[in-house]
Amino acid sequence: MLDSEGYRSNVGIIIANSNDQLLWARRTGDSAWQFPQGGVQTGESVCDAMFRELHEEVGLKPCDVEVIDSTRGWLKYQFPENFIRKDSFPVYIGQKQCWFLLRLVSDDSAVVLNLSDEPEFDAWRWVEYWYPLNQVVEFKREVYRQALETFEESLYTGIERK
Repeated sequence: MLDSEGYRSNVGIIIANSNDQLLWARRTGDSAWQFPQGGVQTGESVCDAMFRELHEEVGLKPCDVEVIDSTRGWLKYQFPENFIRKDSFPVYIGQKQCWFLLRLVSDDSAVVLNLSDEPEFDAWRWVEYWYPLNQVVEFKREVYRQALETFEESLYTGIERK
């Protein structure tokens, strides 16, 4: 789904383990690491999109996680000029994301990266909370900072923001 400004609706997913480490995944065929994320389909709620993407990208089902928190609005980033697919229609200039913070309640073995025909990720690991901020591709850093700052208290207290 594309808004009038050219941003594609998307969800971002931060998954924490019982040690408050975060699931960090490497894109297939690339050296780039990121949190799971994906587009919201027409007629789909952001919550439904999050659970669909969670399963497609890392193999987790709703019973494998606890939803701790989510952003109250959209966090946006623009693509660098060389990332914009001008040959596609409609052309989108970036993504607006609703972010979710989840707690993995199943064993690590529940994480499965190869459920789809074209897996998004080929490796994953647990990292310390702020590690992704300086590791993710530069144009996503501000959104990652906003999401991590938003969720920090919720993760450590277990209390959702009001």
